[in-house]
Amino acid sequence: MKKGLRGKILLAVLPGLAALVLKLWFATCRSVEHNREFKNATLRSDAASIVTVWHFSIVYVFYHMRKEKGAALVSASADGNYLARFAEKLNFATVRGSSNRRGVGALKELITKLKNGINVAIVADGSQGPPLKAQGGALMMASRTGTPILPLTWSARRYFTVKSWDRTAIPLPFTRIDFFYGEPMSVPAELSVEELEQYRIELENRMLALYEHAWSHQQKQGH
Repeated sequence: MKKGLRGKILLAVLPGLAALVLKLWFATCRSVEHNREFKNATLRSDAASIVTVWHFSIVYVFYHMRKEKGAALVSASADGNYLARFAEKLNFATVRGSSNRRGVGALKELITKLKNGINVAIVADGSQGPPLKAQGGALMMASRTGTPILPLTWSARRYFTVKSWDRTAIPLPFTRIDFFYGEPMSVPAELSVEELEQYRIELENRMLALYEHAWSHQQKQGH
């Protein structure tokens, strides 16, 4: 079988199969939400929100948030094709782009969605890292639209990690998962380069604090 044809078949089959398996897998878990008042103040309001997550957490986040209407930024890389199809199987619209490919165009698409009242999810540390280091995309969108940023993360009693740059974490069946919403963050309009960096650091610190708090529930410092 030619390599190109094999790749097309895998792309057509694997994401849907993974979504089905993980739906059954995660359905055995017990999920407990924390700080739901932050969720209610943003995702349950009439206006849109920008959800920010760390890359390691994205697989379970797509499952947990599958009933929320929204769009997600997914890398324009070949590997991103699989993640995009997986996200679409879990009811997310996807916008493709990354820092070195379609970055500006993707941000414009996401800004349009926010202005139309559609929630947007973005990986704070990007598609290539470094891990747990916030980038500026969410802040630029928030500054342009006046949309609040809602950090979120999760921790699990039992899980495994993938050998990847972010150590992607997957909860094991029948485990307890603690899902945390962070305090929404507002960003002023028309930020200067210096101000953008200040808010980037603030977002990173907030997300790191939420991450550490989440994993402290499992008596761990992190995943």
